[in-house]
Amino acid sequence: MADEPRDTGRIRNFSIIAHIDHGKSTLADRLLEATGTIALRQMREQILDGMELERERGITIKAKAVRMLYQSYVLNLIDTPGHVDFSYEVSRALAACEGALLVVDASQGVEAQTLANAHLAQESGLTLIPVINKIDLPQADPAAAAKQIRDILEVEGEPLLVSAKEGTGVDSVLKAVVDRIPPPACPGSGSLSALVFDSLYDPYKGVVVFVRVFDGEVSRDQNLLFLSNGLEIAAEEIGYLTPKPVPSENIRTGEVGYIVTGLKDIHQITVGDTVTGKTRPATKALQGYRPTKPFVFAGFYPPIPSEYGNLKNALEKLHLQDSAFQFQQESSQALGFGYRCGFLGLLHLEILKERVMREFDTDVVVTSPNVVYRVHVRPSGGRPARTIEIDSPSKMPPPGDIASIEEPIVNAIILLPAEHVGAVMQMAQDRRGRFIDMRYLTPERVLLRYHMPLAEILVDFHDNLKSVSKGYASFDYEPMGTEPADLVKMDILVHNEVVDALSTIVHEEKAYAQGKQMAEKLRSMIPRHMFEIAIQARINGRVIARETIRSFRKDVIAKCYGGDISRKRKLLEKQKEGKRRMKQIGNVEIPNEAFMAVLQLEKK
Repeated sequence: MADEPRDTGRIRNFSIIAHIDHGKSTLADRLLEATGTIALRQMREQILDGMELERERGITIKAKAVRMLYQSYVLNLIDTPGHVDFSYEVSRALAACEGALLVVDASQGVEAQTLANAHLAQESGLTLIPVINKIDLPQADPAAAAKQIRDILEVEGEPLLVSAKEGTGVDSVLKAVVDRIPPPACPGSGSLSALVFDSLYDPYKGVVVFVRVFDGEVSRDQNLLFLSNGLEIAAEEIGYLTPKPVPSENIRTGEVGYIVTGLKDIHQITVGDTVTGKTRPATKALQGYRPTKPFVFAGFYPPIPSEYGNLKNALEKLHLQDSAFQFQQESSQALGFGYRCGFLGLLHLEILKERVMREFDTDVVVTSPNVVYRVHVRPSGGRPARTIEIDSPSKMPPPGDIASIEEPIVNAIILLPAEHVGAVMQMAQDRRGRFIDMRYLTPERVLLRYHMPLAEILVDFHDNLKSVSKGYASFDYEPMGTEPADLVKMDILVHNEVVDALSTIVHEEKAYAQGKQMAEKLRSMIPRHMFEIAIQARINGRVIARETIRSFRKDVIAKCYGGDISRKRKLLEKQKEGKRRMKQIGNVEIPNEAFMAVLQLEKK
C-alpha cells in the first residue's frame, strides 16, 4: 500500500443511491472494472453483492465499501442498500461520504426511493452528481429523466448519460467524482473520531467493523473505545477493502477501512457509533447515532417438534451475523415451542426466512407479523397506571384494563401516473391513510403523501399498489412516531379452543370483515374430521363471525339389507352418540398453511 497516495486532498468518498433495479450495482461493477480494482477474469455480475439472495432479487441488502485507485486519486465507494427497511444503514453510509452518484433509470424516471434517498443525501449536505442510466434501452428518454431530476429532485448540474450494462460513459462518471465531489475535511484536533457505518461477523476473526475516519488515525494494536456504550477493544487488524481485505498499519483522516475487534457478539457494536482512542478520546460523538430497533415481529416455529434444534441453531448463527435481528424463545398452544423474532421490516423478515430455509435446510412456520403497540394500562389492584409495549397479541392485557392503545404511524410517499390517482387514493383511504398532500410533479406524474398505520402496509400493500397502478407506482415510507387508535384483539377459536398463533390485533371498524374472512379461509384449509368443527372469531368475549366444517358421514346401515327398522335406528343412534363423544374429546389437526392465512387475506 506504500505506493498509494495518502494526501487527504486526493481522497474522494462517495456513495451510489438509486431506486431498486435502476442499475446501482451494475454501475459499481463498471467502476471496479474501469479502475482495474477487479481483474476481468475475476469479474461477475453484482460483484459487491456477495449474498445469493442479493444477486437473485437484484437488490443490495448489506452496505459494502471498496477502495479504488483512479489516476492519482483514492476513490472510496460505499454501496448502500436500496430498500426502505434499511434506511438507517443508508443514512449512516451517506454520513461517511462527501458526495453521491444519483442514478435514475432513463426509461422509468424518478421513483419514490430515488426521491427519499436524494432528500436524505441533501439533508446530509452531500454533493449530488445526477447519472441517467440505461440509455441503451429502446424506450429510454434521457431528456424526460433529466427534466424530472431538475424539477422533482431540484438537483442542479448536467446529468451524465451512462449505460452501465455496456460500459458507456463510465469514464465520465469517474472524472466527475474527482472534479465535483470535495475532498474530506481535516479538523486536525488530534483525537481519533471514526464513524461505524457497517459491521459483520467473521467466524475466525470475530466482529469486523467498517469505519470512516473523520479525524486522527487508527493504528494496529491501538486501544479503542466505543462512545455509545464505553466498550473497549484492541485493534487486532486494520486495513482497506479492495474489495478483499488488505491489512495496513494505519487508517488516516478521510480514509475508509475495516477494524478487526476480536469480539464474539455483533450486538455489542451498533451502526452509527463513534470509535475513538482510549488514551486521548474524542469529547463529542459524531451526529446521527441511534440504537437499532426492530419495527416488525413474527413467530418462527418448526413444522414438527423434532426440527426445533435445527431452527434454534439457524437463528443463533443468523443472530451472530445480523446486528439488527433479534429473537427470544416463546411457546404456543397450537405450534409448540418456537421463537419471537424482531425485524427492521417485512423485506428483512422475508430475507431471514429464506436464509433459514436455504443456508440451514430448515423449514419454518411464520406467524402473522405484528408491529409494536404502546398500551396504556389503567391502575388496578394497587398498581399505578403504566405504559407497556407489546409485540404479540398474546401479551395484550384484558380489555377492561386498557385505557388506550397507540400504533406506529409512517409518512408514506407514493409516486404514480396521474391516470391512477383515484384508485390509489381509494386504496390508501381503505388502509386508514390520512391524506396530507398531493403534487403534480409533471402533467403525467403525481406525488401523494399520506400518514398511514404501519400495520396496514406490512403484508400486501406494495403488491396491491402495483396491481391498481398496473405496475407504475412506487412507494417509500419513514417512521414518524405513534398515534392513538381504536384497536382490539381478535381471537380465533377452532373447536372451542383459542388458537393463539392466529390471534391478531385489528382496528375495531374492520374487525367484523377480517374475522369473517379469517373464518372462511380456515374453513377451506382445515380438512374435515369425523365430527363437526366450529371456527369462530371472537372480540372481547363476543363472537363476531362463525363458520362450520361439516363432519364426514359413515353409512353404518349399508350392511342392513331390508329387515327391521329398529335395527337401523339402533345403529344410527349409536353413531350419533359416538359423534357426540368424539366432538367433546376429539382434537383438530390444523395444517401449517392455515397459519399463513392471515397474510393472504385481502384488506377490506
